[in-house]
Amino acid sequence: MISFARRYFSPQEVDLLASISDPEIQRCEFLKLWTLKESYVKALGRGFSAAPFKSFTIRYRAATEGGLHLSGNCSSEASEIIVESFDETKNLTSNWHFSLLELAHTHYAAVCVEKDNNIGGEGGPRMKLTAWKTIPFVEDECVTGTDAIATLSCLS
Repeated sequence: MISFARRYFSPQEVDLLASISDPEIQRCEFLKLWTLKESYVKALGRGFSAAPFKSFTIRYRAATEGGLHLSGNCSSEASEIIVESFDETKNLTSNWHFSLLELAHTHYAAVCVEKDNNIGGEGGPRMKLTAWKTIPFVEDECVTGTDAIATLSCLS
């Protein structure tokens, strides 16, 4: 896992993952980080080759503690996401809303949108997501608020 992280992640992210001794927790944190990075690249409107994962770092900072972490249940009031771009230093920003979800205890999903400070005050309204379990032509079931989906963090 760490050798793969060294190939694609920033040195700070590799150090964070390497500091986790439990292999299962390390794997989960790797997947969460990969998912957040992928959502950020998509929010930029770029592909993996246009914005390589190694060219930026994603970190959580607890607003009250000032420390960095990847795991835990974070609310947007208690945390912020820091995106540090190594290629474009003017884009060192926390100007993003992220939502990280765990789906059916087996998958992660992340949504990233740029904040619009012109709507509803600073940062605009909170992100509201609705999740559906869909089997094409058979079933559409709203799973928001059920055990099938858990919000791990809503960060800004």
